[in-house]
Amino acid sequence: MATFVIEGGHPLKGELTPQGAKNEALQVICAVLLTNEPVVMHNIPDILDVNNLIQLLKDLGVTVEKLSVNSYRFTASTISPEFLKGDTFKQMGARLRGSVMILGPLLARFGEAFLPKPGGDKIGRRRLDTHFIGLQKLGAEFNISDDGKFYQVSAKKLKGCYMLLEEASVTGTANILMASVLAEGITTIYNAACEPYIQQLCKMLNSMGARIEGVGSNLLTITGVTSLHGTEHRILPDMIEIGSFIGMAAMTGSEITIKDVSYENLGIIPEMFRRIGIQFEKRNDDIYIPVQPKYDIETFLDGSIMTIADAPWPGLTPDLLSIFLVVATQANGSVLIHQKMFESRLFFVDKLIDMGAQIILCDPHRATVIGLGKKYPLRGAIMSSPDIRAGVALLIAAMSARGISTIHNVEQIDRGYEHIDIRLNKLGAKITRI
Repeated sequence: MATFVIEGGHPLKGELTPQGAKNEALQVICAVLLTNEPVVMHNIPDILDVNNLIQLLKDLGVTVEKLSVNSYRFTASTISPEFLKGDTFKQMGARLRGSVMILGPLLARFGEAFLPKPGGDKIGRRRLDTHFIGLQKLGAEFNISDDGKFYQVSAKKLKGCYMLLEEASVTGTANILMASVLAEGITTIYNAACEPYIQQLCKMLNSMGARIEGVGSNLLTITGVTSLHGTEHRILPDMIEIGSFIGMAAMTGSEITIKDVSYENLGIIPEMFRRIGIQFEKRNDDIYIPVQPKYDIETFLDGSIMTIADAPWPGLTPDLLSIFLVVATQANGSVLIHQKMFESRLFFVDKLIDMGAQIILCDPHRATVIGLGKKYPLRGAIMSSPDIRAGVALLIAAMSARGISTIHNVEQIDRGYEHIDIRLNKLGAKITRI
């Protein structure tokens, strides 16, 4: 188990280039299973979750060639479905939640797929009903083992249909979408997720010969085709990492430029940072954040306390709420953070309270942050990272704090952030990996 030791109080200066988007990478890498032709992919992030998925595809029989640091060629011409029934796959799949998205492609191409109950962040219940209900509507049969830890879907033939998703699940939409592109007839998915990750997946599938209409909306229409061919695809920069860097810069009093952010795909994220007082400039496709001695949280027009809540796209992604919460501790003013999707994601606030933050955990979904400004800095502490996003939030807190902080279980951070300690140390941070 790795540990970060952080010496706080060192502002950063320089440029950062965001990694490829983790959430997009997990989807589009699974999509290579839909064709036996080569698929070349660029800007793949070198992070634990993605590397584990690539290894899973290798074990499944996919030929994987590393073309450069972040570029790969995948050829899924010789798949071994029997691997899915073995203990090795059960162990690997159980560690990686993104493995759930192999179901749709394998079902569409081979008529059968298996999956152990997937792992991932311990941030509350993350049900898979949307995935399986959608696949069943396409004609698949669903079975679960007696212990509830192993799933099977099978279908002699998938047929298009109309479906209204109960929730706008991103991974659920991706799975159903990948199954429907090879289904017979027309599939209509209403209340589909429409995040940039899904838009990118649709664009990639269309470039492979799929026929998907309504890209960018919550109503997708897919006309099934008999086969897909190879393509070349580039993954977007990671909006979660970009948001993390914006918050980090403000909280540590740093001057940084975030390069090539694909600003048009950031949605409401920049505006929400402005609402908690963070100033920055858009320079072409870069974001420049100057040194800010202080930042003030806005109130609503009637003077009531600002509320920041997650919502389906184009609302605010839940993956950034941990960042907004920690950054608010050093702002002037108060804010209510409302995490609607996951009931355990705010439980890391006890660690921030130990560092001197003024936070009231109202219930598993809501926390009120009373920002005392930078004249009352946080103090160093010993902590453990519970999940990817909370881990980075704690890292940001430690970088701004007085004294030395220790964060254990940083493998959680490694799952979503590429060589974060090395990249930040180049800009002036003092982070030691043990």
